[in-house]
Amino acid sequence: MANTPQSKKRARQNERRNDVNKARRSRIRTFIRKVEEAIASGNAESALAALRAAQPELARGVTKGVLHKNTVSRKISRLASRVKALAA
Repeated sequence: MANTPQSKKRARQNERRNDVNKARRSRIRTFIRKVEEAIASGNAESALAALRAAQPELARGVTKGVLHKNTVSRKISRLASRVKALAA
């Protein structure tokens, strides 16, 4: 348990950041799920639109420190290739 004033403050800050990061991760997962649902439905147009909406959200996750840059790059790449295959 935190004893010093500094460690008590850090614990409070960590709790707040955890809530914010959890919400951000959840939002990112929702965008990814929308892309995957559009791919599953077979609609190339809606899948492309969903991918375009998801890309900035994923990139924002990197800048906010929620996800690693390479993880997001890999996810975007895999989703994009699936959307491209659907369109072809």
